[in-house]
Amino acid sequence: MYNPDLAYFQEFYSNQLLKDTIPFWFPRSYDQEYGGFLLMRDADGSLIDDDKAVWIQGRATWLLATLYNTVEQRAEWLEGAKLGYDFLVKHCFDSDGRMFFHVTRDGKPIRKRRYFFSETFAVIAMAAYAKASGDETAAIRSRELFGKCIQYATIPGLLEPKFTDTRPAIGIGVPMIMINTAQQVRETIGDERCDEWISNWIRTIEQYFVKDDIRCVMEQVAPDGSIINHIDGRTLNPGHAIEGAWFILEEARYRGNDPALINLGCRMLDYMWERGWDNEYGGIIYFRDVFNKPVQEYWQDMKFWWPQNEAIIATLLAYLMTGNKKYAEWHRMIHEYAYAHFHDTQYGEWYGYLHRNGSIAQTAKGNLFKGPFHLPRQEWYCQKILKEYLAVKSTQWMVNS
Repeated sequence: MYNPDLAYFQEFYSNQLLKDTIPFWFPRSYDQEYGGFLLMRDADGSLIDDDKAVWIQGRATWLLATLYNTVEQRAEWLEGAKLGYDFLVKHCFDSDGRMFFHVTRDGKPIRKRRYFFSETFAVIAMAAYAKASGDETAAIRSRELFGKCIQYATIPGLLEPKFTDTRPAIGIGVPMIMINTAQQVRETIGDERCDEWISNWIRTIEQYFVKDDIRCVMEQVAPDGSIINHIDGRTLNPGHAIEGAWFILEEARYRGNDPALINLGCRMLDYMWERGWDNEYGGIIYFRDVFNKPVQEYWQDMKFWWPQNEAIIATLLAYLMTGNKKYAEWHRMIHEYAYAHFHDTQYGEWYGYLHRNGSIAQTAKGNLFKGPFHLPRQEWYCQKILKEYLAVKSTQWMVNS
């Protein structure tokens, strides 16, 4: 049975983060003229567009402030976090309090979405920056926006719907992202609402989306939790569910290795690894159909970067929390696949989009949807939990050995 060298992985992820991933993005992406970050970049780091995706401005701000808070208090990281924070506050909110999704380099609005994911990433960005800088105004803004996100997530009709009410559905995305948003707020600036809401959102995921009878985590379901037997309703996103699994495992760890949450997180990981892992080529496939019917999206069997990042985290965390060698083996498999195929050894960072066979589909490393978040978060989080685990020699981690 495979026995991982945890010290090796801790050093590997730390080195990749600080010597490869972060240097690709910063400081060259700091926009000293207009604020925020210039993140739409090709493989060699050259700029391909100077527009700014608001949610990625928030993600980059969170990353830099988090590095400052948890790795080293480097002045350039705090400087970058301030550039991002100031740009978000000055340019990214509409008059109704909602945030834009896509703006020009100097902050003129281009697009606004019905979803509130720009807001959730602004919440964690402001919270992390508040902790790094000591700026109480940033903390107040984060808590106020967090409260608005709770309202958006729980009050029907508050946001303009994307679909009619002909075929009502609920998605896993909102409770999942709100779990992690609350976890980050709790970790950085604290908020008494977090624990209760996290518990509520976890219950929602388990009650409505986790289908133990068919070993699956649904992406969307009918309001009563039943499967909607149409193409959109049957479409699974294994990487998304695996990301939710490690959020729940992290909550179990926060709560003293809560066995019920460990069980839930591991079930979600098990089901979606079985559904998503490509036995022929390796890696996590983007979309699957719950009944193994054809999937509508033409990119359904491609390998995107971020599901691999989430699977690396989830398998490592599951192994550290349970001692189950199955998860160590899965971690080895996804780690070796991802760093062999996505990592650019010449310029650093990862390509974002591969064909199913592992060949590069296109070379951009930054666009409206990819930026410095999933990969650096994975490397930061993995080195962090491994460092903690090795420091206590597993005594506070292992549930089963």
